[in-house]
Amino acid sequence: MDQLRSTRVWGAINAAAGGVDVPSLRHAVIACSESLSAAGAGLALTRPRGGLEPLLATGADIRELEELQFTLGQGPGVDAKTSGVPESATDLVAADAGRRWSAFAPAAVERGMRGVFAFPVGAGAAGLGVLTVYRQQPGPLHTGQWLDALVFADAVFVLALDHRLGVSVDLHEVIDAAFTARRAEVHQAAGRLAAQQSISVADALARLRAHAYSTGTTLHRVAVAVMAGQLWLESDDGYVALSDLDGTDVEQDGNEQEEEE
Repeated sequence: MDQLRSTRVWGAINAAAGGVDVPSLRHAVIACSESLSAAGAGLALTRPRGGLEPLLATGADIRELEELQFTLGQGPGVDAKTSGVPESATDLVAADAGRRWSAFAPAAVERGMRGVFAFPVGAGAAGLGVLTVYRQQPGPLHTGQWLDALVFADAVFVLALDHRLGVSVDLHEVIDAAFTARRAEVHQAAGRLAAQQSISVADALARLRAHAYSTGTTLHRVAVAVMAGQLWLESDDGYVALSDLDGTDVEQDGNEQEEEE
């Protein structure tokens, strides 16, 4: 997912927000649907005790389809949540779709849908939910649309994490690949923090982002400091910052330190 694609996706989300300072999850879902020329899109989030709860939909018909998937316990969205990878139905009329989703497929066709594409929202163990795109025409998404959908799912992930702690989205940091090129370090740090504080990985990621935002530090720098044992996040509000071996506080930020990394 290159920077240009990420910039374009976030630009579409900002356009859907219509000038609002901080775009919302709803704006991201609307932008995803419009960018993929879909009939609509929906977002379902993972319940604390498992399962999915439909949260947002671009219209009443899409909301009904989202509810239908999770009422029946079958459909691409349900499968994507279970497998952790994107799931697709390129033609709900096809025999294989009927075999996989014997109740959902014909019900969706009755409502005018022929294609459904579901993308997990999350990273590794931090599964927050599923972004599902509905189309009235059969056929696969082309490569560019598929890649765009993956970036939209990443954007929803960032917005959902920030929503948990009331943090504004740092668009420059996101576009600069905090969740792509450098995601390994960030997710390793989240895993360590989750184990240390007995919280979920998703909550740990949210805490890392909140700290980065509140201190004006990049998410990657916070992750590296946590992994190096230089930073301990005690709670949502407090932290203890230890020093580098050379005496430089890890909470300092600037071009000179960025160049040293």
